[in-house]
Amino acid sequence: MKKIYIIAAIMIGVGITILVTAAEDMSTYATFSKALENEKKVKIAGQLSKDKEMYYNPQEDPNRFTFYIKDSEGKEQKVVLLKEKPQDFELSEQIVVTGKMKGDEFIATDILLKCPSKYKDEELYLKEASKEG
Repeated sequence: MKKIYIIAAIMIGVGITILVTAAEDMSTYATFSKALENEKKVKIAGQLSKDKEMYYNPQEDPNRFTFYIKDSEGKEQKVVLLKEKPQDFELSEQIVVTGKMKGDEFIATDILLKCPSKYKDEELYLKEASKEG
């Protein structure tokens, strides 16, 4: 067999492996209600419940941060993030957590924060200036 065929077969094998691994990591957006019904990993987008307790003690466990968010249906749920508390967490407009429901807690392995734009005030000023002119 020629070397080119062996190399091509190896490249195809590596490509298939990468696709299978990526497909396993794919998760869908859901709500806490749907996450209860589903045993697969899901992504939940929500708003931080600032009136509820946030707990992070790095001396006790640096990879455990708990907080509450409200999903798109308005259901409020405790989230346990298995990572350190993100910087400027309280300033986020929207939070996307990836994980699974376990009992009455959502165990998150990943988090994405959407923070307010530092240019938001400037955008408002530009909009007002364009109305006057």
